[in-house]
Amino acid sequence: MALQRPKGTQDHLPDGSPKLSSDLRASAFAFVQDTARRVLERSGAQPITTPLFEEAELVKRGVGGSTDIVRKEMFTVYYFGDHGGYVLRPEGTASIVRAYLQNGLKQLPAPLKLWTHGPMFRAENVQKGRLRQFHQVDYEVLGSTDPLVDAEAIWLMWEVVRELGLTGVRVKLGSIGDPEDREAYNTYLRGLFGAHLERLSGDSKDRLERNPMRILDSKSEADQALITELGVRPMLDFLGEEARAHFGAVQAYLREWDVPFDLDPSIVRGLDYYRRTAWELHHTQVGAKSALGGGGRYDGLAEQLGGAAVPGIGWAFGIERLLLALDAEGVALPEAEGPALFLAALDEEGVGLAARLALKARAAARVEFAYRALKPGSAFKEADRRRARFAAVIGSEEAARGVLRLKALASGEQREVAFGDLGTFLREHA
Repeated sequence: MALQRPKGTQDHLPDGSPKLSSDLRASAFAFVQDTARRVLERSGAQPITTPLFEEAELVKRGVGGSTDIVRKEMFTVYYFGDHGGYVLRPEGTASIVRAYLQNGLKQLPAPLKLWTHGPMFRAENVQKGRLRQFHQVDYEVLGSTDPLVDAEAIWLMWEVVRELGLTGVRVKLGSIGDPEDREAYNTYLRGLFGAHLERLSGDSKDRLERNPMRILDSKSEADQALITELGVRPMLDFLGEEARAHFGAVQAYLREWDVPFDLDPSIVRGLDYYRRTAWELHHTQVGAKSALGGGGRYDGLAEQLGGAAVPGIGWAFGIERLLLALDAEGVALPEAEGPALFLAALDEEGVGLAARLALKARAAARVEFAYRALKPGSAFKEADRRRARFAAVIGSEEAARGVLRLKALASGEQREVAFGDLGTFLREHA
């Protein structure tokens, strides 16, 4: 049997491939990435690239040793037969903060906006839109605690999906307060759930002392039923004066900018380094798990990684899930463009000339050529298959006169262009 790709991964294929859905099109991924780049870099965000694998300790500190990601879903990297203490990155934030600390990026103007995209890895159960190698767009801002930075981050996430063409999207917004607010809430949760310890799932029993807020995120139906039965008060009830003022300012900016959002007191972040603003981006047409991505403020993360205190906020969305939402809304994604010009020789003597003209013209535009002689009908049929804008054939007459008769495939219009003017023509018309 022929070898197959690993379970939970995808091949991203060229347009025109058989049975090709939008989430498998390489051009669809490129469209999402290019749209994110345009929106984020217009805001002043700069690109950053970090390794696909990191020290396991970085991920444990950055994601949390008690999370399912660290306990159950990490891909460990081995090399030269020894365990190297490395893992494939499950998310992007810890790597970016590590790069910020390690490379002295604090010297750059603050707040520093950074963005990246690329594959992430989690060994989880494979479902529609949930893969073991998936792809994210990630945006991080380091060096400011201003609520205006929080609001802009949310606006940018919403703006990226809006420019992609999605309409059925809303922000679910919450706050997890300051450390003292979280501690008060954790004390409340320990007392509440501690009286019903025997009814908690095994994972939630483990979390009760270490990280009780994570019980609210439990995937256990029994845990969720207990949460509903007990009428657990939301984290928003425990916000201190400063955190409440910060949360109010974020909401005011979003209303002023017409960002659609709903307050959601159920949004929590279980790790100690998270602060204040937290949100998720949801779409109702991608199934029960409607989140496309989310974000939050993590002012304590740099210290958790062993560096000096650096406030930060960021978000990420999964490209695969975003493409599912685009497909559900029937948003037509652009296909990869074909060449500006396809050249073919009518005889073997002209093949080298066609190649030489194509190589020179590539300084101006994308140009392809036939590697063997073709009859005119076959040449124009091939140009059409490749979705070329113009096509031309080179015979002895064209070679002698030094001209090409370019045909616009959409209109059928033809015009003569001298060999030496080909680059200029393509710059102006392709």
